[in-house]
Amino acid sequence: MTLIKIILGLLGLGVVVFVHELGHFLAARLVGIDVEAFSIGWGNPILKKKIGAVEYRLGMFPLGGYCKMRGENEFQEAWEKGRLGENRTKGAYFAASPPRRILVSFAGPFFNLVFAVLALSVIWGIGFEVNTLDNRIVLASEMHPEEHYPADDAGLKTGDRIIEINGKKTSYYHEVQENIAVNPEKPLSIVVERDGKKLPLEVTPSLDKNSGAGKIGVYFWTDPVIETLSQESPAALAGLLPGDRIRSVNGRPISHSLDFLMELEQEPAVLALDYVRNGEERQADLIPRYDGEGETNIGITWTSIQYRTPPLSPFAALAKGAGESWKTLEVSLRSLRLLFKGIDLTQAVSGPVRITYMMGDVAAQSFGQGFGTGLRSMADFLALISIALCVMNLLPLPVLDGGMIVLFLIEMIRRKPINPRAAAVFQTLGAALIFGLMILAVFGDIMYLVRR
Repeated sequence: MTLIKIILGLLGLGVVVFVHELGHFLAARLVGIDVEAFSIGWGNPILKKKIGAVEYRLGMFPLGGYCKMRGENEFQEAWEKGRLGENRTKGAYFAASPPRRILVSFAGPFFNLVFAVLALSVIWGIGFEVNTLDNRIVLASEMHPEEHYPADDAGLKTGDRIIEINGKKTSYYHEVQENIAVNPEKPLSIVVERDGKKLPLEVTPSLDKNSGAGKIGVYFWTDPVIETLSQESPAALAGLLPGDRIRSVNGRPISHSLDFLMELEQEPAVLALDYVRNGEERQADLIPRYDGEGETNIGITWTSIQYRTPPLSPFAALAKGAGESWKTLEVSLRSLRLLFKGIDLTQAVSGPVRITYMMGDVAAQSFGQGFGTGLRSMADFLALISIALCVMNLLPLPVLDGGMIVLFLIEMIRRKPINPRAAAVFQTLGAALIFGLMILAVFGDIMYLVRR
């Protein structure tokens, strides 16, 4: 299964990189810059074919890629030797005017943004299945009484339904979660439904320094009704069936699935269950199996809410895709600011290994639930990674597209090439920063995989 996840992840990441490099490639051809090679993956090519003047390659390491344009190396050598402006032959990258080079640099990130819009538009156009939970909450402080959370300060109570955040209706848990996650340390006006009455409250999500997301300290209510059972699992061996509703465990009343989980965390040798099947009360003994760390999987999946979004017209789907992409872009830009607020970078910053694994994990689990669910989840994740790649590449750092755009803007304003030594310092410092971030990201990736 791990190998399948890696393969699916590499394919997904390859798509995003291909789109990015395709932007550079098409823009270069459009403005008259010769492209010598177009590669998906790095390292020695395992496959290559020359069509016209361009050699198309598949690299040995299927992470990343590049679009090699004529004259890039010569210009770098000119910078290093302090003789800027030599080797500007027709068709070379730096023979093109600064505005044309800016267009080529911008085209890669722009294509990633366009890809995200189109991917999400297609999914909204055909409609998709959604698996979610209710907007009803359980206070985290009930499971962790030693902790205090923003939800407690706001006056929320277990059983409340969060039906509105900042004037927007929230019918399901993922809508509540999305609003909270993207607004750390920002006061939110919420409306809860309690005992048939609507109560206006205000809550300020705290910043989770492991993820960079906002949190208020709530879990979401799931009725203790079994949806699926794993074969040969402790629950199946105890005679439980889908549709059974757990009423109590070892004499403790069970109102929601977290009650069940709290009882299980005590590591009892036997779970004496009272449950209801087709209106009939029954009893069963379930014997959990624990690993060396006290973890167990009894094989139960609790009932969730499922609904299907209606197919939208092409125009409406495009508008929805653009809107969803814009929201993701805003979140990505806002997340950059959180990097300077003391979050754990080894947890919050993902490198290529973790992204590949996560993408493969999403694909494997989602397609296991059905082709439509898998397609929607992959489109969402690809759009997210594509937008993140767009934002990161437009940062004004050397080696990245944004850094090159800054240099070309300076050249355009001064109407002459920039000082090669200043450019070399700019490139060297930026390269060191990028290398440091990559080391940090890879270290975080390794720790992530160890924890998995």
